Amino acid sequence: MVGPPDPCDGGIAIPARNPRTRTPSTAEAGAWAEVLVRHQLLHAAVLAPSGQWLTQDQPESEVRVLDGPAAMVELAAKIQHRTRTTRDRTR
Repeated sequence: MVGPPDPCDGGIAIPARNPRTRTPSTAEAGAWAEVLVRHQLLHAAVLAPSGQWLTQDQPESEVRVLDGPAAMVELAAKIQHRTRTTRDRTR
């Protein structure tokens, strides 16, 4: 029998994310992009005609090119994880 995961750095262990069973759609990526911009977690996120996403963290920062919807959803997951772990540490 396998026991529960050990906490890292004295915190609560976070279980691994469930792997996706399908590829994210452009609509799903667009919804995440809209949420990230609306909540000012990204300055801009634009879908290019090529299907790539152009993102910018701040008005003067470099434009980042993401290769398709899966990359945008992955960026949203990273930002969400960073936001949650930072918030938990400041409580």
